[in-house]
Amino acid sequence: MNWKQKIVDPDAVMKKIKPGMRIFLGTGISEPQTLVKQLMRSDYHNLADLELIQLVNFSDAISLKTLDDHKYRFKTFSSGNMVNKAISQGLIDLIPTRFNRLQRLFDSGRILVDAAFIQITPPDNSGNASLGVSLDVARSAMKQASFVAGEINPKIPRTFGNTFVNVCEFDLLVHSNQDPVYFQQWETSQPFDRIAENIASLIQDKSCIAFSIGPLFESLGRKLAAKHHLGVHSPVFTDALMYLIKSGAVTNLYKTVFQGKSIASYAFGTPELLAWLDRNHFVEFQEIQTVFDPVNIGKNSRFIAVIPARKADLTGRIALHHGKGNVISGPMELMDTFLGAQISKGGRIIFALPSRNLQNHSNIMVSIERYHNQLGFEESIDMIVTEYGTAMLNGLSIRERALALIEIAHPDDRPDLFLQAKQKKILYPDQIFSKDSSRLYPHEISDQQTFKHDVTIRFRPIKPSDEEQMRRLFYRFSDESIYYRYFHSIATMPHAKMQEYVNIDWKNNMSIVGLAGEIGHGILIAEARYLKEGHSKTAEVAIIVDEHYNSLGIATHMVNLLKKIGQERGIEAFTAEVLFSNRKIMKVFKKAFPHLKSILEEGVYRVVMPFNPDGGQTSP
Repeated sequence: MNWKQKIVDPDAVMKKIKPGMRIFLGTGISEPQTLVKQLMRSDYHNLADLELIQLVNFSDAISLKTLDDHKYRFKTFSSGNMVNKAISQGLIDLIPTRFNRLQRLFDSGRILVDAAFIQITPPDNSGNASLGVSLDVARSAMKQASFVAGEINPKIPRTFGNTFVNVCEFDLLVHSNQDPVYFQQWETSQPFDRIAENIASLIQDKSCIAFSIGPLFESLGRKLAAKHHLGVHSPVFTDALMYLIKSGAVTNLYKTVFQGKSIASYAFGTPELLAWLDRNHFVEFQEIQTVFDPVNIGKNSRFIAVIPARKADLTGRIALHHGKGNVISGPMELMDTFLGAQISKGGRIIFALPSRNLQNHSNIMVSIERYHNQLGFEESIDMIVTEYGTAMLNGLSIRERALALIEIAHPDDRPDLFLQAKQKKILYPDQIFSKDSSRLYPHEISDQQTFKHDVTIRFRPIKPSDEEQMRRLFYRFSDESIYYRYFHSIATMPHAKMQEYVNIDWKNNMSIVGLAGEIGHGILIAEARYLKEGHSKTAEVAIIVDEHYNSLGIATHMVNLLKKIGQERGIEAFTAEVLFSNRKIMKVFKKAFPHLKSILEEGVYRVVMPFNPDGGQTSP
């Protein structure tokens, strides 16, 4: 049979529908709008007591008024986008489920389908068409349905992967001249750019990434453009992801599943994106069961999923967004990605949010109990990012988590959060907080170096939340090291003393710490600081390195890092007092400052290290 003989007008499709039928509708850009709109406006007597099933709804083709008139029922599996209000009004039934179980629900008949409206590309000479950019569970719905109508839309790209169907699988076909449901690129802002920059610093080359829609991902795509050999295993393909691939940062060479290919289940974007996806052999679309399978996700090393959050509290609990523009919006929908990241070697989930909302209220709160859409596994949340930095929560106590999260809140919100946390007894009664110190924290200082034996160390300014790590570092030192550092024996380093040490006056002082190990699981192994001497242009310098990391060059690097920072801040020389027997640190100082001057008095070297060896003025 010539497939063109199946082409009818939309009215003919409506007449094939029987009362009480369950009709599956395609999702997103692939929603068959011609058929859906005809269904909404038709008044045939057979179109009664119908149940419409759609995974996620993005268009206005389905009339909420029609649903309100109880002519149809609508079932969906995502609380995102436009359906929240309708759900709360009882007009839409939400079926909570994990995305990777959806296909099983349809294949098993647990979710019954009598008819399916599916959008396809124009068939080729062999009658083969593509499902385009929305696979979800369309195949499963088609297999189960007794009546399948196809909507041929030439504006849908012909994509590769598990996308091809033959016109023999359709009972009737209709032509469509409707524009797909386009998604314009989101406007971004400076906070999102800074958040994206912080996230990009956590993503290593050869990582595998997952994207979604929203301003965060518009910024993140640009910030990742300098990476190398990224892979893509994503629920959603977007314009931001397209531009990232065009930058050359994505090769997919180090993926284990679908090596060499970027994969997704959906595409949401502009006409430019759809044109780029058309017959693009480097992008494949796969069914939800494949893309959301935690095992498939976990087979890719360093799988990184970035999840936009709405709120976070001081214990690390997260409230997710809901409403328009959200694809993955509920805890159950997130679970597969979360599990996949946990399986992945080096994988992680990064939750990200601006420090304040559009009403200028803090998104970091003491408690989020009154907010809906909460995640229930805060013990598994390792990283929360704002424009003010990253809170690494893995292995931290509630008190330490609170300090870390206050550090990434908006500076104007930190004093109140600190006070509330003390009132709730989350923090110690004598916990120190310096508003000026908090505001002046030098976020811009960040460095990473690989030393002998391929030991990689990350360097950043010290934080109040480093208190416990600094205490642990102190207790790892030998008596000799403690004596070299403090010039007398110290048996203990209590909370009261250590918290004074980690709260820095950034106007006159500087402290840099070194962390070894995987990001988010790093151990503090070194600290170097300088203390400016009154109104002079000199500063006293001190450094300590975990004895297991001696002789790697870490101390020399940290001294040079402090020297660079000091020069930028108008300091012209470092000074130090070094015990005669401490030859190691003298060797470090001489390497960094070949022209240093030292005087030995009573077994102690008084060392002066000018930045300019000629003794003249140095440039700030």
